[in-house]
Amino acid sequence: MIEKAIKNFPKQFEWEPKIGNKKNWKQFSSFILAGMGGSHLVGDIFQAVAPGFNLSVHQDYGLPAWPLVVLKDTLVIASSYSGNTEETLSAFEEAVSRQIPVAAISIGGKLLEMAKKQGVPYIQIPDTGIQPRMATGYMFKALSKITGREDLLSQAGEFARLRPEEFQERGKELAQKLKGKIPVAYASNRNYCIAYIWKITFNETAKIPSFYNVFPELNHNEMTGFDVKPATKGLSNKFHFVFLRDSEDEQRIQKRMEVLKRLYEERGLGVEIIDLQGSSRMERIFSSLLLADWAAYHTAKLYGVEPEQVPMVEDFKKLIS
Repeated sequence: MIEKAIKNFPKQFEWEPKIGNKKNWKQFSSFILAGMGGSHLVGDIFQAVAPGFNLSVHQDYGLPAWPLVVLKDTLVIASSYSGNTEETLSAFEEAVSRQIPVAAISIGGKLLEMAKKQGVPYIQIPDTGIQPRMATGYMFKALSKITGREDLLSQAGEFARLRPEEFQERGKELAQKLKGKIPVAYASNRNYCIAYIWKITFNETAKIPSFYNVFPELNHNEMTGFDVKPATKGLSNKFHFVFLRDSEDEQRIQKRMEVLKRLYEERGLGVEIIDLQGSSRMERIFSSLLLADWAAYHTAKLYGVEPEQVPMVEDFKKLIS
């Protein structure tokens, strides 16, 4: 199923979202995306492709502790792929109870039921049976529509031409290099969402530990944890680094990547540089995520683990319910 989901990813950009309860929708200039797990990734991507756009991502119960006067002029977008995420439902309920503008994005569940009952704007995305982390195309188009960013909605439609099979062999090669290692994804701060999504893709699909960080901050702390010494070599040897390099990154950031690669390799650490591909910022992001999907999928196959489902997440939800 997950291999099919990767191959069918471009089809998500053919979908045209429609706003339910549209008579109650209006344009805002400030937004909060309240979502967890795969349901908030679209907000992170949005911040990367539309820098300066006033959208904050909230990953918690309820709403941010902002002054009420500010919240009243902000559209809270409750984003839950399943429609049953308890943190997101609590954000929606708080917004309704405090008469703060709210909208919803989901395939269904309690969230869509409440949105319809309360008469608030919503977008119902197609339920194709895929995992939330695999639905970033649908979610991105839905978020573009509900925020009134028709320009981004139109641009996203162009990615129906992406060819996932072009990234599969590179992903398979990367999986071979990562076998027996813990992947650590590094990117520029402006591309933090890419490194973060690479990390969670390895967590959820390959079922392995994985981490991420960003330049230049990591040069002031994290890298010193890999200044390999005889007593710590056994710890450091478990890691393999993936540097996600963007041709549009500031030259000083690109220099930092080159220098750190040299320092890590001098200490016997494995480093892979992945150059982002695409003619636009948005294309480079979504192309990179396809490569991450393939790398994690083939890593899962190497370890003999089921790549699609996330049983530990489901077990955890049952235990806290």
